Amino acid sequence: DWWHALQRKTAHPPIRIGRRLEIVGEPSNKSTDKPQLVIPAAGAFGTGEHATTAMSLRLLEEVTRNSARGWRLLDAGTGTGILALAARRLGVGEVLGIDDDPRAITHAHQNARLNHIVRARFVRADILRWKPDGRYDLITANLFSELLIAALPIFRRALRAEGRLIVSGILREQNEELVQALRDGSFTLEKQRNRGKWVALLCGLRAVGSAG
Repeated sequence: DWWHALQRKTAHPPIRIGRRLEIVGEPSNKSTDKPQLVIPAAGAFGTGEHATTAMSLRLLEEVTRNSARGWRLLDAGTGTGILALAARRLGVGEVLGIDDDPRAITHAHQNARLNHIVRARFVRADILRWKPDGRYDLITANLFSELLIAALPIFRRALRAEGRLIVSGILREQNEELVQALRDGSFTLEKQRNRGKWVALLCGLRAVGSAG
């Protein structure tokens, strides 16, 4: 009884991502009108409650509303795998999550099994040394700003011409520097979300030969 009481106390309330997904802390037999993704409130790698993750999830939901089933997504700094697994629930065909922390990769694999999600691969890797194995339609990266800026050339090489990049983990006072780095790196800013002291950005690629 004390274990179940503890689980109820630590489980986060459902997090609704638009009309298409709900993040919950534990499996439930209750009927729901939308798909669920179970991310247990365990470990320190994110359950969707933090502002940066929540904003990234909502941008991901918007971008994938008209996604093709064959789309590929890269999730850099995957943590629990929440963004990668949410993308599969939202219709993305194939996802790869990378993280340099082996505990994060273990959590992500466990969450994929818990949700019976296939075509979700998780690999331990340093994003700054990682070699893209093809091009991706979507890249999500919830990382701190300095690492995001350093990784932009890698994201640029890994993204398809019509692809989208979602970045978060950005403090408001860091946003101007990051936006400038995105522009210098041939990205265009399409949408910005703010929540408290945090910022999330949706970006595309600037067409070759177009003005910045």
